[in-house]
Amino acid sequence: MKKIFPSGQYKKDFKRYRHQPKKIAKLERIIDLLANEKPIPSECHPHMLKGEYKGCMECHIEDDFLIIWFDEKNNVIELVRLGTHSELFKNN
Repeated sequence: MKKIFPSGQYKKDFKRYRHQPKKIAKLERIIDLLANEKPIPSECHPHMLKGEYKGCMECHIEDDFLIIWFDEKNNVIELVRLGTHSELFKNN
């Protein structure tokens, strides 16, 4: 089982959604799969990212509710970001 490490930014992102139990339940399911090294379902569209998040993975928890993580290929998965496309990929 891998250890899950939420980044500071992920914790801030999570606070925006903590009062939405349906989203959190789906999120917890994905995190459980990551921790137990099980594949993310294809309907969640897991894929590698490029650009600012190069080396990270992303999947859709819901249509426009995404999680970005970095699998360090050891016993740790860093949860990097959580949010909508516009929140995560806005042009700065």
